[in-house]
Amino acid sequence: MLLFVTFVSNAQITTDQLNLMPWPHTIKLTAGNFALSKKFKVNITGNPNPRIFIGATNFVRRLDGRTGLFLEQSFLTKVNESPDAELQINCVRNGKIEINEDESYQLIITSNKIIINATNDLGALHGLETLLQLLQNNSTSYYFPVGEIADSPRFTWRGLMIDAARHFQPVDVIQRNLDAMASMKMNVFHWHLADDQGWRIQLKNHPKLTELASDGNFYTQEEIKNIVKYADERGILVIPEIDVPGHASALLTAYPEIGSKVSEGKIMYEVQRNSGIFNATLDPTNTKTYEILSSIFDEVCPLFPGSYFHIGGDENNGKEWNANPTIQQFKKDNNLVNNHDLQTFFNMKLIPMLKKHNKKLMGWEEIMTENMSKDAIIHAWRGTNEGQEAGGALIKAAKNGYNTVLSNGYYIDLMLGLESHYLNDPLPKKIMLTPEQKARVLGGEAAMWSELVTPLNIDSRIWPRTAAIAERLWSDESVTDMNSLRKRLKTISFRLEELGITHIRNKEVILRNISNNQDTRALNDFSNLCEPLKNYKRNGGGKKYRMHSPLTLFADASNADASEALDFNIAVNAYLADKSKENKIVVTDFFKKWITMNSDLIALSANAPLVQPLLPLSKSLSDVSEQLLLLMDKKQKVNQVLLEDLLEKFNSRSPADVELAVYGSLKKLL
Repeated sequence: MLLFVTFVSNAQITTDQLNLMPWPHTIKLTAGNFALSKKFKVNITGNPNPRIFIGATNFVRRLDGRTGLFLEQSFLTKVNESPDAELQINCVRNGKIEINEDESYQLIITSNKIIINATNDLGALHGLETLLQLLQNNSTSYYFPVGEIADSPRFTWRGLMIDAARHFQPVDVIQRNLDAMASMKMNVFHWHLADDQGWRIQLKNHPKLTELASDGNFYTQEEIKNIVKYADERGILVIPEIDVPGHASALLTAYPEIGSKVSEGKIMYEVQRNSGIFNATLDPTNTKTYEILSSIFDEVCPLFPGSYFHIGGDENNGKEWNANPTIQQFKKDNNLVNNHDLQTFFNMKLIPMLKKHNKKLMGWEEIMTENMSKDAIIHAWRGTNEGQEAGGALIKAAKNGYNTVLSNGYYIDLMLGLESHYLNDPLPKKIMLTPEQKARVLGGEAAMWSELVTPLNIDSRIWPRTAAIAERLWSDESVTDMNSLRKRLKTISFRLEELGITHIRNKEVILRNISNNQDTRALNDFSNLCEPLKNYKRNGGGKKYRMHSPLTLFADASNADASEALDFNIAVNAYLADKSKENKIVVTDFFKKWITMNSDLIALSANAPLVQPLLPLSKSLSDVSEQLLLLMDKKQKVNQVLLEDLLEKFNSRSPADVELAVYGSLKKLL
């Protein structure tokens, strides 16, 4: 028996058993494995950037943490320290943190040696992440399967945007997300630092910005430099965004004299406490506007050594411009037909300010007008929610000679399901672009707007769905199997905790708050059936939640892909395909569980006021479950109209700001 167990434990691993993400370009496994011991060491050769020593040391510590082997190697500090090491990393040259750098690697695992070959240290870092994901174990030991991987990214721009303006995100939040990005081979961190709700970057030449418009929450220049360095060590480019000329309430709180508002008295602006689109807009006809912006850029640009600077440029509603006679006269005098032309005039003034610091201007798709410089990078973001064709701006930009990046379909703050992001390709097969035009599509970027996130729940909104987006931007376009994705993501999600991501652990923190520190099992079960209201329904018009409103509620503990709802859908589909006794029991066991769960929630609510908003939805589910049990057990004839009426109660807006994700599956049963 022991021999049999040992044989099974060391059986040949197949590719579909691996939990790799993003999925490599080519992978070939052969018989055998590389057994790990405490003597395992890493050696680096070539001429890499010193970041590889940090990356390799982190790899050793993470490997030791997973295996508990007490690996003897401590820190890697120089090339060729351990020539006889089992893992050899060969880097030809120093990698540069820029777009279109070579990030390829080759990983070769034999029974007694592991080799990572890469053009530079960036590829080597990716190879280390893949190797860590390959780790296997049996009942007594850890090993890597023998095989070979050749890998490189499909798109050069694989980004994550975090908005630190609406809700400030401290340094530790940024750092742990940079670690997670690196583990998923993402290479661009877009940092949204200024908006209507706050100015988040210290400027020594403009202290009023943080004194008047930050509520005391901002990054010092030293913190900015440290985060840029931290990102660089992980192969990630940092791109700052200061949104102009709209979304400027915070900036104009400090400098109202460059605003476009017309007033008989003293012009005043204030930091906004709600979400939404506000009127505050810079005055493009005022020379002082450009003096202040130039001075701001002179101080901000040196903090970010990368080649790009994001100026926003979105959602300028033009109301202040339209109401200002001086601005309207300026448009006439300069043959500017509309506000788009005026904004292009404004944007073109910024290009030389940024060029002085070797920065290329990037902006949201509204900056793309007939006369906009072709050097600008167009960030496509609008879709059906904004009354636009999904991805339309991306195609238009590529056809018109612009480099472009896609975020439409990657807005993770909308709480849409995994599939909607994963199958959203920057270059879908039906797209009609020439090879030259396709080359202008640099890639994509997940967008985490922070109206409804704090440091407590932000990770659960970013991860694990952003891992799926990372795969879409790295892996071949043919890698689209949702079953494979969900299976691999269970392990990847768990492994993200190793890097400090709090998406799993902080759920329990929120549930304990809701339960008043009582037993949270019923709450957790219900949260696995519910999803936060999607798109902008939870905070329509930005009026329900303000920047200081609590985000410690049930909707904040619920996630975009309710796990038990997915399991229930599988059970329902199996039952409808084959109404066997076994399949029926699986479905009816869900109903019994939900009836009990409702009773438990009612009992919990006796000493937990925050549970009360959940009870109407839970009762509706319990009532439907009781009726369906009667129907499926054929114990009693059920009123079909009554059952449908009960089910439609799910579509009433819940005071808990969630929706029951089992609605579609229950509808199938009817």
